[in-house]
Amino acid sequence: MGFFKFIFSKTFLIQLIMAAILVIAIAFLALRWLDYSTNQDQRIAVPDLAKQSLDEVEDKLAAQNLRFEIMDSANFNPDFPRYSVIEQVPEAGQFVKENRKIYLTLNPSGYRKVMIPDLIRKTRRQAEPTLRSLGFEIGDVSYKPDIAEDAVLELRHKGKKLEPGDELMKTSTIDLVLGDGSGRYRIGEDRQDSTTTAEEEIEF
Repeated sequence: MGFFKFIFSKTFLIQLIMAAILVIAIAFLALRWLDYSTNQDQRIAVPDLAKQSLDEVEDKLAAQNLRFEIMDSANFNPDFPRYSVIEQVPEAGQFVKENRKIYLTLNPSGYRKVMIPDLIRKTRRQAEPTLRSLGFEIGDVSYKPDIAEDAVLELRHKGKKLEPGDELMKTSTIDLVLGDGSGRYRIGEDRQDSTTTAEEEIEF
């Protein structure tokens, strides 16, 4: 009976209330500390960094207590300045905490070089889609006497003959020299012109 009498006594009830108040106070202080330490109330809007240089990015993010890291370089985009920001994560307008790292993708200095495939004696119908798929543009199309009509005899860029395995900047223009299907070919070449000068002509 003494135990039950103590539970319902005034002294026990006062101690129980004091313990409950102490637990609530500790929990409140712990939550407040957690909010402060994790910056729950701090919201920084990520700025738009598109087309900005690294110097501009560094100044802008430092002013907002944000950091950045360069992730990669994308394919060259002529609509963006060289070495400027093409993409960012998180995106502009999103809210982050102080000292958050912004991941950047930069525009490279120019188009990458692409290897010229071996298209000699391929047909024009085969050559043009292949070159376009590699990112090249088709320029002038000229013809030389040859037994095969529309067969690729030469690839040229700015007047210079290209060999398979040569590397050329993507989006470069390539001129095609094709056979005219006349049933003959000529040996000898005029160095001053892309057309062949007849030194010897062989009929078939």
